[in-house]
Amino acid sequence: MPKKKRDESSAKDTDLRAFRENDESQYLTTNQGLRVNDDQNSLTAGERGPSLLEDFHLREKITHFDHERIPERVVHARGSAAHGYFQVYKSLAPLTKAAFLQDPTVKTPVFVRFSTVVGSRGSSDLARDARGFAVKFYTQEGNYDLVGNNMPVFFIQDALKFPDLVHAVKPEPHHEMPQAAAAHDTFWDFISMMPESIHMIMWVMSDRAIPRSYRMMEGFGVHTFRLVNDKGQARFVKFHWKPLLGLHSVVWDEAQKISGKDPDFHRRDLWDAIENGAYPEWEFGIQVVEEKDERKFDFDLLDPTKLIPEELVPVQRVGKMTLNRNPDNFFSETEQVAFHPGHLVSGIDFSNDPLLQGRLFSYTDTQLIRLGGPNSHEIPINRPVAPVHNNQRDGHMRQTINNGRTSYQPNSLGGGCPMQAKADLGGFVSYAEKMGTEKVRQRSQRFFDHFSQATLFWLSQSEPEQAHIVKAFRFELGKLEVPAIRERMIGMLTRVDPSLAKRVAQGLGVSVPTKFPTLLNESVPADGNPARYQPTVGTKAPGRSAALTMANTVKKGIKTRKVAILAGDGVDDADFNSMKKALTEAGAQAKVVAPRLGMLTGAKGTQIHIDFSFLTSSSVLFDAVYIPGGEKSVHALQMEEDAIEFVKEAYKHCKTIASTGAGNRLLGKACPGRDGPDHEGDRTATDEGLIIGCEGDSNLVVAAFIKAMAQHRHWARELKAQPA
Repeated sequence: MPKKKRDESSAKDTDLRAFRENDESQYLTTNQGLRVNDDQNSLTAGERGPSLLEDFHLREKITHFDHERIPERVVHARGSAAHGYFQVYKSLAPLTKAAFLQDPTVKTPVFVRFSTVVGSRGSSDLARDARGFAVKFYTQEGNYDLVGNNMPVFFIQDALKFPDLVHAVKPEPHHEMPQAAAAHDTFWDFISMMPESIHMIMWVMSDRAIPRSYRMMEGFGVHTFRLVNDKGQARFVKFHWKPLLGLHSVVWDEAQKISGKDPDFHRRDLWDAIENGAYPEWEFGIQVVEEKDERKFDFDLLDPTKLIPEELVPVQRVGKMTLNRNPDNFFSETEQVAFHPGHLVSGIDFSNDPLLQGRLFSYTDTQLIRLGGPNSHEIPINRPVAPVHNNQRDGHMRQTINNGRTSYQPNSLGGGCPMQAKADLGGFVSYAEKMGTEKVRQRSQRFFDHFSQATLFWLSQSEPEQAHIVKAFRFELGKLEVPAIRERMIGMLTRVDPSLAKRVAQGLGVSVPTKFPTLLNESVPADGNPARYQPTVGTKAPGRSAALTMANTVKKGIKTRKVAILAGDGVDDADFNSMKKALTEAGAQAKVVAPRLGMLTGAKGTQIHIDFSFLTSSSVLFDAVYIPGGEKSVHALQMEEDAIEFVKEAYKHCKTIASTGAGNRLLGKACPGRDGPDHEGDRTATDEGLIIGCEGDSNLVVAAFIKAMAQHRHWARELKAQPA
């Protein structure tokens, strides 16, 4: 090229770069530079209709997001899973034609994956986060995936905002910190400007975000689906999983310490429970709403940031799921399993929830890159038990060897096979919902009350739970570097409850704002006409909901609870043996924690296996603590600073603690004034979960200890010691 032309070409390139770099308009555009008019709402058939495939902005945005990270999942990267089965209690034929919900004698195989959402595969199980709760049913009609979370609502209403949400909560891109944590500026900057997220934020700041175990947390389908019976009648439905062990959590201080002691705490707990034959169980629940009642509530059933209060629509428990086998290989099963909310069976169908509609596109798209191509359904863990006959061929990692000449339909050379199945032969027929509306980018007016259910959640919490929520907000917002974000978030909390905002602000040393600006998506879409939107009228939610507090959970027994028995050489054999025997018979696990590993010798010569040393263990890994008598044993424990800290920490975290005989001295040293010297009239005095017995009281202590453990925690102790 002549020098003059090269110079001209170079000048043009420079001008183009300058134009790009100096464009100060900062308008949002597509990858092709087209300015985006509405980044808050996907294109739908009417304000309550399904998302449209022609929405090029939605497809471009989500496609790019789905392919941002390989090979681990973009979200839900860290997980744990198990095999099991599901049985319905009685036929649900009046509601649905789904075959696996018809016969109570049939056990449908399942594979369930639990996960954190934000962190990478190497992060801790104990991050403050929502938890994934995904169930794959291997039914005779094909695989059905119920892909949910341990919280019934979500951060956003429209899938178009999902990339923004995850970008905001993931480690900040300039320095890739923090890992698996929401306590940073970009997340709260996004949340403080998205009032539709406030309901979910209340859940994430609650104890629900730090479960004691996967076995002790609820599951929810999040979205509203449809059940369709063999007459073509449809009803709306919300799906629930209710743990039979009850709903329990850890406290935040524990969660942080568990992350250091055992970041695989939840994984290990699930694995060990199944290996020990303590199979986790959940009851399957449904909330059913007749189509004629779709609009009777003061919120929209299609809004994924709202729940249906159980006082308005009770949960019917219709079946039970049991997990009874651990995976044979973590990568082949837990890591390669692919769930998809679009994997349906006849009798279950979608609603027009705009978040669900976007997920139907996203899951297939992201699995194309994560699992290497279009044949991920042939991986053994994803393969259905129902036979597969279709005309799909070839592709990366194809495993099926197809016979015959035909791979098209219709055909005559293959006898017309595979043929389409009529509805009465099990063919899936989408529910015939009437549309007939214009294309728009906007939401139903019932989507725009963002605060009522957040307030309902707050008011429904017990006093200890409210205190924990306040502390969670103080911790998260206290980590922020930009004061304006913190202040904006405090302002948003005033809309939930002024007392909540005040308590959070006091801990942060800031004032509660007197004015709060109207934010995008608070009342109308970006280009909406406020005159079109009138106050919502419908059935009001209750002022409080008993189903939303963990204080009302099942507290019937101590099955699978872990108890630390602190002991040294010379431990009282009778105390030790009677407690361990009773705990084992009640279904709990009794583990010996001592100054060293190996074997202990009891006062009468009994040889006792040591499970953990104080160096490798901590009270945060146990549900309760017992200190048996024995002068020599207790003297050795008193010389161990870690033993004293073990008891002190258990007391701080409101766990049940028992001691007998000389063991009372260790309790008194760890918790001064609580070793029971003034309790002669009551030989098993209880001080908010503290059971203190005298010499020879082991049988009385055992009964009181087990009863107190069933309460899980003794929160009055915390409120008395550390008022929020």
